[in-house]
Amino acid sequence: MTAARLRRPAQAVSEFARYLRTETTGGIILLVATAIALLWANSPLKDSYHALRDFRVGPEFLHLNLSIGDWAKDGLLALFFFVAGLELKRELVIGELSRFKQAVLPVVAAIGGMVVPAVVALTIGWGTPGMDKAWAIPVATDIAFALGVLALTASNLPSSARVFLLSLAVVDDLGAIIVIAVLFTTGFNLTAAAVAVAALALYAWLQHKRVRTAWLYVPLALITWVAVHTAGIHATIAGVALGLLTRVRPDEGEAEAPALRLEHRLQPWSAAVAVPVFALFAAGITVNADALSAVFTTALPLAVLGGLLAGKVVGILGASMAAVRFGLAEKPRGMGWRDLGALSLLGGVGFTVSLLIAELALPGETSELAKAAVLIASAIASLAAATLLLRRNRVHANTD
Repeated sequence: MTAARLRRPAQAVSEFARYLRTETTGGIILLVATAIALLWANSPLKDSYHALRDFRVGPEFLHLNLSIGDWAKDGLLALFFFVAGLELKRELVIGELSRFKQAVLPVVAAIGGMVVPAVVALTIGWGTPGMDKAWAIPVATDIAFALGVLALTASNLPSSARVFLLSLAVVDDLGAIIVIAVLFTTGFNLTAAAVAVAALALYAWLQHKRVRTAWLYVPLALITWVAVHTAGIHATIAGVALGLLTRVRPDEGEAEAPALRLEHRLQPWSAAVAVPVFALFAAGITVNADALSAVFTTALPLAVLGGLLAGKVVGILGASMAAVRFGLAEKPRGMGWRDLGALSLLGGVGFTVSLLIAELALPGETSELAKAAVLIASAIASLAAATLLLRRNRVHANTD
């Protein structure tokens, strides 16, 4: 076995630890941004919140005269999805998802955690206007919040718990990306799509030729983003595509591969700036007795609640048990079914991508109700999972 091969697993573990630390910090900042949004949108200064969120800026050319909220949703989240694409590529090539035995369980669990919530949501909200797209809202899991809760409450759980959750969230992100690309492509512009494909091909060619200068890549990334946006495809897909085309294996004598170098530089900006700013403008919903009552008495928000709180647990845990029962996968080392049950509850923390899909899928007041349901479900799932994880943490501490 070569020295390079010996280094890869250790490097993957080291990078995972760094990723976990960054996402945990980002989760705390995200929570603060959400609290600010809710307080601001329900204070006497709420008109200033809505005025800022709806203020339009940018050239009309290529449909780029967008509101501040849309710039956060379409622009800043493209950075988040670029980092997610880098992480997905790395996991698939040299990380946990590159080895079949380790990959099967989180992949199967993630699929169950996407399909079952969608089915639950459709069952509860069947026939309700907007459910043709709103079923996708509970499909997503928020990696920053989930990893943040895990880090704060489960320090004694085996490292396999964190690897399982991260791998599951990465696959979940891929599923959410596909859903966004399929459901929310409107008014397709063939010329702009051709420009986007050409820009992506040039990016891949530059990666293959080992070109490293940012003076080429930054303008090319901007051209790709504008072309994808103009084509009618949600602009965040540009970030994912660029991430997946980035090289993850270092050449001989190269300290870091481009994907790793970009993650080091961009992930703090994604976790601490891009996602919290999006949350600041997405989570500012009206919270009063009437709004809360509507969440628990209206079919569509009930469908979102059911999908995130019941569908995620049943889907993730049920798919995991089935995969182990039929010999397709093995339980993560050192973990029991109660540990996996607690981690399955964390899947109900939808937040960032669920809020994005709610904004894309629904208009006005209906979107507000769906986002309220996402916030409530995410809070309940976080608290319930934290309670179970603290218990499991004590069990593992006593065992050790």
